[in-house]
Amino acid sequence: MIFGRERRLKKEIIKVGSRIYQAGLAVAKSGNISARLDDRCILITGTGTSLGNLRYKDIVKVDLNSDKPTGVLAPSSELPLHSLVYKNFDATRVIHCHPPLINGYFAVTSDLKALTFETKFYLGNVPVIKQDTPTVTRPHEVIQALKENNLVVLKNHGAVAISDNFLDALSLIEALEEAVRTTAVARIFDKDLLDDLDRAAQKDLRKNMALPMFSKEHIQAIVDLANEDEFIAQKGKELDLTLKLAIKLDESDKVYKFNFEKGKIVKLDLDSDAPFVISAPAQVWEQVFLGKLDSFVAVTQGKMKLSGQLVQLSKWYVPFTRLFALFKEVKIK
Repeated sequence: MIFGRERRLKKEIIKVGSRIYQAGLAVAKSGNISARLDDRCILITGTGTSLGNLRYKDIVKVDLNSDKPTGVLAPSSELPLHSLVYKNFDATRVIHCHPPLINGYFAVTSDLKALTFETKFYLGNVPVIKQDTPTVTRPHEVIQALKENNLVVLKNHGAVAISDNFLDALSLIEALEEAVRTTAVARIFDKDLLDDLDRAAQKDLRKNMALPMFSKEHIQAIVDLANEDEFIAQKGKELDLTLKLAIKLDESDKVYKFNFEKGKIVKLDLDSDAPFVISAPAQVWEQVFLGKLDSFVAVTQGKMKLSGQLVQLSKWYVPFTRLFALFKEVKIK
């Protein structure tokens, strides 16, 4: 027999589950919902259930002290996350679903481009948590993020929202899905916005992708980082960092020429026709790209060979030191 409050709460879960499913924020058997029943227990959707077709028996009662369910149906595999929410916050409702636009957008970037006042005012800075597994295995990271915002994005895994009622929790997810949709539409009309978002996506990809050392992709990633760096830009202008510098991998035909103009690398060529050429074997370049060996030190110690005068190159020591420090930001295989 289901008592009155428990039955009403289950009916509320069924209703919001249907709304989530109809809005396309969860499909098939994805997503999970929970609500606080009292100080000791919560109600949570069962494992393998569909939010769009919930029945009373699909919702499981769980004791928060033991995390043990009542009945034969197992609770959602995300119970540890839901349980921690109720143990750390006064919230009485939790929604976790997999909105397609949110998943698509945050798969390639970790920054929300807020284009409307509503997005800035209502959502603020939405934390994005890296997610490597189909189920949340590091729920404490989500809890920490929820201290900053009632809405958190799980990269490649959807969104989590908490509140005192389902309407407010769902509104946060809907608002973020709409903000991402607005950004996607804006990209069609504004090339600069497109470029900004592409750069953000590429930056995220660089963090997670290991590139073959001295490949075109590897060196281009370094160029992109250097051109995004405000310190190099500032010092490049102050010191008039305008020159051609080539780097060469010994015993190979791999060579790249950086064409600097006032601190910006305006062009990347595949030749060594430059007044300054730095060359070294693979094992030395590896230490440089890993950030374990300073290029200036390597030249003075003879580990790297420099064609050109070191004293002339040294006047740009400050911006070049920053450039070499950025090398390690791009992972190599």
